[in-house]
Amino acid sequence: MKKSTIWILGVVMALSFLGLLLLQISYMEEMLKMRNEQFTDAVQRSLSQVSDDVAYEETRRWLEEDVKGTEMKGVVAQQEAAHTTIQQTQRYGIKTPDGAFSFEQQMTTTEVSALPKALIRKPGASAIPQTSRSLTEAIKNRYMYQKALMDEVVLRMVSRASDMPLEKRVNFRNLDQYLQSAFINNSIDLKYHFRVIDKDGREVYRCSDYEEEGSENSYSQILFQNDPPAKMSKVYVHFPAKRNYIFASISFMIPSLMFTFVLLITFIFTIYIIFRQKKLTEMKNDFVNNMTHEFKTPISTISLAAQMLKDPAVGKSPQMFQHISGVINDETKRLRFQVEKVLQMSMFDRQKAILKMKEIDANEMIAGVINTFTLKVERYNGKITSTLDAENADVFADEMHITNVVFNLMDNAVKYKKPEEDLLLDVKTWNEAGKLMISIQDNGVGIKKENLKKIFEKFYRVHTGNLHDVKGFGLGLAYVKKIIEDHKGSIRVESELNVGTKFIIVLPLLKK
Repeated sequence: MKKSTIWILGVVMALSFLGLLLLQISYMEEMLKMRNEQFTDAVQRSLSQVSDDVAYEETRRWLEEDVKGTEMKGVVAQQEAAHTTIQQTQRYGIKTPDGAFSFEQQMTTTEVSALPKALIRKPGASAIPQTSRSLTEAIKNRYMYQKALMDEVVLRMVSRASDMPLEKRVNFRNLDQYLQSAFINNSIDLKYHFRVIDKDGREVYRCSDYEEEGSENSYSQILFQNDPPAKMSKVYVHFPAKRNYIFASISFMIPSLMFTFVLLITFIFTIYIIFRQKKLTEMKNDFVNNMTHEFKTPISTISLAAQMLKDPAVGKSPQMFQHISGVINDETKRLRFQVEKVLQMSMFDRQKAILKMKEIDANEMIAGVINTFTLKVERYNGKITSTLDAENADVFADEMHITNVVFNLMDNAVKYKKPEEDLLLDVKTWNEAGKLMISIQDNGVGIKKENLKKIFEKFYRVHTGNLHDVKGFGLGLAYVKKIIEDHKGSIRVESELNVGTKFIIVLPLLKK
């Protein structure tokens, strides 16, 4: 499959997953908004009902008190009306020698009133219709009296109640019961706190555990809506667990959101694996092509050297024989190095290196690599200098892999040499803080600062164009770092563009 096709499929699928994820998030936001509005409406309805209940309680109390007083007055009036006052006057006359003298005496008596005329049956008439009309008239008069009494009580209550202290108008225990009942009736089963503020802004009541954490969780309601605006008192209700309550109502959406997110991550990781495997396949194909070319050179050199050995003249010249034998030996080592690259590929596939540790002298090992590599450097008119000053160079290491590490770093110096300059390669060893230090420095093209942190990553290669000499697999430096770390050492790089590169290896010394 082409890389562009994978990219198109990846982008389409990623956009689809992102769109689905955004739709779910948008749906959750709408649900949160809707649930919050529903909760607010339910609370407002509850508080409005509580306001009516409080006002009704006050009205009922006023009516009971007023009616009770009015009935007492009515009883006294009825008692007075139930008796009739009769005033009698008697005149007395007395004769005296001087003449006649008279005086008057007034006497007042109270008698029980006679029965209503409606109950007095006259001869020849029916008493039932007249009694019914009298009762109807009495009920009507009683209704008018009660209505007038109610209007008077309401006017008095409205004019006087707003001036009374709020503590005398509201029973706070009953207010709590009204709140609880109203919330339950509106399906709000949630813990709440409340406080009451009077007309002067003074707090007259507060729950012992009232803590207002945010205005979005608090609601207010006027207790007596018929009071003048300047004398209105309010009740404030706070729901400390409102946020959790709202989120809990849409908790069923969270697993769906999580699954979608996991699918998105899985898809991204799958696309990453596909590109990685595609790149690995390309690297392996390139590896086969390059390895074919790399094998040809040492094989042809060894074949040429073997033919020269058949020449009798070569056998008569020990110096020439020794030179040809050295070439065969060097090219054999080079061929072995190419085979080791194949082993490196296998090692990275297994993610584990098998080390055959033994005591080695690093100075001798590096000197051998330099001696082998000199022929290749001289082919490019280059020069290798070495300063192996480490007094203690004994390390416990795998000789083959450590040799490959040094050989890899020198080979990179040859690959990334400046075309217009001769290669200068400098190798040093020294001791520092109980460690063996190895540096390999060249005067090549160098590495940009932004690439320095990535050069040890597997499959990463600094772009240098499509020159055959700098083709590779992106595994060399990753292999170097892995081997050094497996030996409990470290490696760092110092480089400047168009100046050169210096690799510094730190290995622990052998403890004797």
